[in-house]
Amino acid sequence: MSDVGNLLGSFIWYDQMSNDLPGSERFYAHVVGWTIAPNTMNDQRYSLLTAGGAGVGGLMPIPEHAEGVPPCWMGYIGVDDVAAWAEKVKAAGGAIHRGPTVIPNVGTFAIAGDPDGAGFLLFRGFSADAPVDAPHATGHVGWRELNAGDGVKAFAFYEKLFGWTKTGAMPMGPSNVYQLFATKSGQEGAVFTKDAETPQPFWRFYFNVEAIDAAIERVKGGGGKITNGPHEVPGERWIVHALDPQGAAFALVAPKR
Repeated sequence: MSDVGNLLGSFIWYDQMSNDLPGSERFYAHVVGWTIAPNTMNDQRYSLLTAGGAGVGGLMPIPEHAEGVPPCWMGYIGVDDVAAWAEKVKAAGGAIHRGPTVIPNVGTFAIAGDPDGAGFLLFRGFSADAPVDAPHATGHVGWRELNAGDGVKAFAFYEKLFGWTKTGAMPMGPSNVYQLFATKSGQEGAVFTKDAETPQPFWRFYFNVEAIDAAIERVKGGGGKITNGPHEVPGERWIVHALDPQGAAFALVAPKR
């Protein structure tokens, strides 16, 4: 396990909010290869996702308080005091949609949104340990990508709030930039202005698989849809964007076709 302090201001967990939990379990176990484990920490309906014995994220029903929210993936950002950081989010121009809430035997979270409306969670666990951050391991998250309403303003929000730093940039046409970033723990990702066809800002997470073509066939065979790719990207990696059978957006990244 990793020390929580090393991951403050970084993503530490990922959830899919589902309207068909058994369907999500079947799809992601087949596509990504995750092992599905039942929740034994409390009585909440929740399925743990593990890769190589390490926890990566979970699947959960869409909560009653989130009525109207479609199935989607959300990322948890580690903080040392959820209540204090919720105030910082608001002071920086973001929003808190659900204030600090305790998950029995697990930790405290708050549901937040950046100034453009892209959602994320603040989280502090009761354990001194944090999930393993293994960016190149199969089944782990290898990349994070914010489709922002305004990429420049969105990056400034996360930079000010969590201390993320620019590590490079690639042009995306005359008025858009794919801004690469690193968190204080070294996690990597990018922020850019979304296209007009994307209805609202959101975070897309890339799950590592061994070979992209085989994974594409698993997505299609499981009832999902490929929306973009495959494309080769820097680092000799291949990516695709996809929707699961419920319409939740995610991506896959692999070292080979």
